[in-house]
Amino acid sequence: MPHDDFPAGSVWLVGAGPGDPDLLTRKAARLIAAADIVFYDALVGPGILDLIAPHAERISVGKRSGRHSKDQRTIDALIVAAALKGKRVVRLKGGDPAIFGRTAEEVTACRAAGISVRICPGITAASAAVASAGTSLTLRGVARRLTLVTAHAQAGATLDLDWQGLAAPDSTLAIYMGRAAAATVARQLVAAGRSPNTPVLVVVNASLPNERIIRGRLSSLAFLVEAISAQDPAMLIVGEVVEPDPSFACAPSSRTCDAMIAS
Repeated sequence: MPHDDFPAGSVWLVGAGPGDPDLLTRKAARLIAAADIVFYDALVGPGILDLIAPHAERISVGKRSGRHSKDQRTIDALIVAAALKGKRVVRLKGGDPAIFGRTAEEVTACRAAGISVRICPGITAASAAVASAGTSLTLRGVARRLTLVTAHAQAGATLDLDWQGLAAPDSTLAIYMGRAAAATVARQLVAAGRSPNTPVLVVVNASLPNERIIRGRLSSLAFLVEAISAQDPAMLIVGEVVEPDPSFACAPSSRTCDAMIAS
């Protein structure tokens, strides 16, 4: 079949979404199936990898909990080298490539080598997390703004965020890669003025069969994440919008919906 938007020697950075293959865009599925080689992240599950054509090469370049299989420069070089050989290259990233996905580095490397590179967006983990919990990231009159942050800091570095700005009471805070920094996040937000009674939502393995939904208060955030394995991706949502609705016990397709945990 023709691939007018995916000629030989070009690159697509494709969002794999939060993990459920049904949440892939139709375009993402088509590009994955058309690729000659796929470089994929650790969080891309087997259900999505099954869409790769049998003849295509697949290479894991995932990074998990500080255990990096390849550094970013190496990944950039691998992508460029494959495209220069005339292959259709897919760089498959969890969630949306443009949200904490190191997209800029890979786009820059491709353009510097004269390679056509495009981006196919995906559903980001924050959207999947609140969808599973039956709530929203924004709500008129409650959350006038939404802030996406990563709580991942380089080894030995202090988590340096605008805590005063993040503590605004009329905002929703979606925290990626926040499990290890949960205690610091809670302490800094409370110190900056956010109420310790602010509702929080922790969604582990959002959209997957082993998904867990944990509710609590900001003051208990460090406790809420203690039972989460370091290998399980967790999304932390802070804000009044995740106050549990008594009429919503659990999403119809939900896997595990933990009870509300008081502070």
